[in-house]
Amino acid sequence: MRILVLVVTLMIAFWSGTADASATGDREWQFRVLLDGKPIGTHKFDLRSNGESRLLKSDASFEVKFLFFTAYRYQHTNTEEWANGCLQDIDARTVTNGKKQEVVGEQEGEKFVIEKPDEKSALPSCIMTFAYWNADFLKQNRLLNPQTGEYLDVEIESLGSDLITVRGEEKSAQRYRITAKDTDLEVWYSPNKEWLALESLAKGGRKIRYELI
Repeated sequence: MRILVLVVTLMIAFWSGTADASATGDREWQFRVLLDGKPIGTHKFDLRSNGESRLLKSDASFEVKFLFFTAYRYQHTNTEEWANGCLQDIDARTVTNGKKQEVVGEQEGEKFVIEKPDEKSALPSCIMTFAYWNADFLKQNRLLNPQTGEYLDVEIESLGSDLITVRGEEKSAQRYRITAKDTDLEVWYSPNKEWLALESLAKGGRKIRYELI
């Protein structure tokens, strides 16, 4: 389930359906999460304007059952504040099968300082998480994983146009591949840059998919 966890942490924020989601407008999203076509939970997002900054809150809850037992349980909450395309503050809490993780960070002068229970590190002043709502995300070569606090090297590749089914309707979409440490996934966007779906392979070749509902 390692990839399953990474997929969730990558889903921190999204592009809105407007031409420039980073400029104005509040948005909410709810995604159904499937494992090999079977629902295992949801991931909800709330993006709000807060003066000159923007505040994103996300909440994920997954449960994978095997026979009559819960084989995997995952809960993740994250709050991020953004200004001028840069992360200003983050507070992420995760519980995976009872194991807790916490990552907090804030802008301090010319550095973004990340704190974990056993570690403190200073990153460059203007960093991004995997912030899908901001078009500059596609231009980045390093991104912050909010669950682990790792500042990862990433590669983002355009795979061209595609047709996918969204809420029962076939839609034209642009497809991208995102690769990072232990991560290889694909995402789809509408022509006006609304995020539509995500797909990745979990351990054992199982398929994870996010679908808008």
